[in-house]
Amino acid sequence: MKIIAKFLVRLIVFAFAILLLPHAVQGIAVAGFYPALVVALMIGILNITVRPIIKLVTLPINILTLGLFGLVINGLLLWFVASFVAGFSVASFTAAFLGALILSVVNWLVHLL
Repeated sequence: MKIIAKFLVRLIVFAFAILLLPHAVQGIAVAGFYPALVVALMIGILNITVRPIIKLVTLPINILTLGLFGLVINGLLLWFVASFVAGFSVASFTAAFLGALILSVVNWLVHLL
């Protein structure tokens, strides 16, 4: 039960972070809390399923960039999710990259708790 509560808290905090992204990054738009929650859930699912495969395939370039290529992967995943969720849009890769950078910091802070 404690694991589910922890997951739900992280999901809601991540959704609020996505909801605040348009205020920090020009080029990202979120229509409301529900699309932000769907985006948070989809990013979580992609991080569990697809991201490990992508990280394995891009391991050589990730080693060369000392792990910074992971931010590019996060930006691409955010941009990819934006193409599926109504009410959430990302105008460019630069906006997706900056949004992913902010979400990575939020995720890091949440995992410290």
